[in-house]
Amino acid sequence: MIRNFFSNFIIIIFIISCSKEKAEVVETPKSSAYEIYKEGLDAWGKNDFFFASKKFTEAELLFQDPKESAKSAVMAAYSFYAINFFDESLEVISNFLKIYPADKHVQYVQYLKAIIYFEQIEDEKKDIAPLLKANKQIDFFIKNFPNSDYSIDLKFKKDLIRNQLAAKEVFVAKYYMQTQKWIPAINRLKIVINEYDDTVFVEEALHRLVEIHFHLGLEKEAKKYASILGYNYNSSEWFQQSYKILNKNYVITKSNNQISKKNKKTILKRIIEIIR
Repeated sequence: MIRNFFSNFIIIIFIISCSKEKAEVVETPKSSAYEIYKEGLDAWGKNDFFFASKKFTEAELLFQDPKESAKSAVMAAYSFYAINFFDESLEVISNFLKIYPADKHVQYVQYLKAIIYFEQIEDEKKDIAPLLKANKQIDFFIKNFPNSDYSIDLKFKKDLIRNQLAAKEVFVAKYYMQTQKWIPAINRLKIVINEYDDTVFVEEALHRLVEIHFHLGLEKEAKKYASILGYNYNSSEWFQQSYKILNKNYVITKSNNQISKKNKKTILKRIIEIIR
């Protein structure tokens, strides 16, 4: 995966305060940690994230100051993330949260954890595990850091996840319809209507319920769902298809109306500023 890190990812500001006194000390393990950390920063600046991750991990073990160790761990986690070493990044994050639970960068680390799960989400035909993990982590973050700038980004991603979860239910329902397992199909579609009624898939779910009930000879139930679809989405293509099921002579016409898209919420980009 190739991504533009500075356009679609929020980057936190790390500030290194290196005083002259620290610079004068050359042979102590603490100074060695700073030198190794700087090697990591140099590699990071050149997008050599693999080498950077090794240096940041090494520096974390050498720093005597827990704050510097924590900062190294965060940089290592991000470096692994940058090259799609998601498992390694999550392992660093897990250790970070155990070792440095009170560090000032905990919020960012929790955000990075959510982003990693989110970026592993595939389409509705694939494994749902990353989707559920991303949803859970985003809920956790929004609950614990509701006023964070990161929450703005995650709330938008939450909407995308809800649509993906709804898509998964519709996909499974259509599979059950193909195998004529009507009750499981109905149950899946009702989940969309009851739990994801604010997603774009609620219209298709209602239409599929019209299809199933009409096929089973339950015309009254079919009309009920068609009425709900018509009342709420009278101009939609799904309503036209449902209407045609109940009125065989009806001719479906193409609508010129374009579906409006929700404006994507954006967050001001943050550029890393390193004071050497």
